[in-house]
Amino acid sequence: MSVGTMLLQLGKGMISTTEIFFLTLLFSLPLGLFISFGRMSKNGLLRGISKFYISIMRGTPLMLQLLVVYFAPYYLFGLNLRGYRFFAIILAFSINYAAYFAEIYRGGIESMPAGQYEAAKVLGYNKVQTFVKIILPQVIKRIMPSITNETITLVKDTSLAFVLAHAEMFTLAKQIAAKETSMAPLMAAGVFYYIFNFVVAFSMERIEKALNYYR
Repeated sequence: MSVGTMLLQLGKGMISTTEIFFLTLLFSLPLGLFISFGRMSKNGLLRGISKFYISIMRGTPLMLQLLVVYFAPYYLFGLNLRGYRFFAIILAFSINYAAYFAEIYRGGIESMPAGQYEAAKVLGYNKVQTFVKIILPQVIKRIMPSITNETITLVKDTSLAFVLAHAEMFTLAKQIAAKETSMAPLMAAGVFYYIFNFVVAFSMERIEKALNYYR
């Protein structure tokens, strides 16, 4: 196999990897915020459920969660869902990363001084306005380094989609390497991942710098 053909195939796998990455962020970031609200709720039941959910998601392997999400409809309800594979991957990744993001959000929100809320109340803001206009922008600035770390980890974790036989980049690299009995495809995949992570880290750094006006 020529180098050009190999890179073309890996490039196709990279498209799939990119899809998993962006769709996971799209769903897990807002879901994590809602879970963090439950984790901080004054309602003991809701707080307990949120805490248990986070404990399960962080305490079990993502690979296991992928298998459970994919096979559960069949083993529990006898459903044989066609075209469910990619949806199951996005669902498993999203609920897993939402748990990590929830704790990051919680740490950021709870670090805010009580005076911020009191000042907003004096100015006539209700709870929603206070959170959206005053608290959340400052929280985002504080948690950006932690969000960046999780985002970079997500880039590498996309390779776990192989457990559901999804042809993302790492899966294709292994297949080509086995066929050609060469390490070159795996090395090329490593370069792809590094470049992807470099772009992600650079983009997140630019966003963090753009939020420096809160200093």
